[in-house]
Amino acid sequence: MTTVDINITAGKDSVGEPWLWRLGREFTNLKFTVKKANIDVDFGWVQLELEGPVEEIQRATAWLMTTGLHVEALQRAVGA
Repeated sequence: MTTVDINITAGKDSVGEPWLWRLGREFTNLKFTVKKANIDVDFGWVQLELEGPVEEIQRATAWLMTTGLHVEALQRAVGA
């Protein structure tokens, strides 16, 4: 299993979209934990911890980027 911490920022166009809900629905082999968040009407950010197979984390991160969100990896930990 791999664990990756990412920051996601959303601008006015995507802050109201249910992308966390969709992340949970689309990537069922992935566990995500909200570590910190601050959401407002026109801007928001979320710090997530993603845990799962490397390929699934890469797919989920790529998908998040296609939604118009800015995604930045903070750290990565690989476990056995």
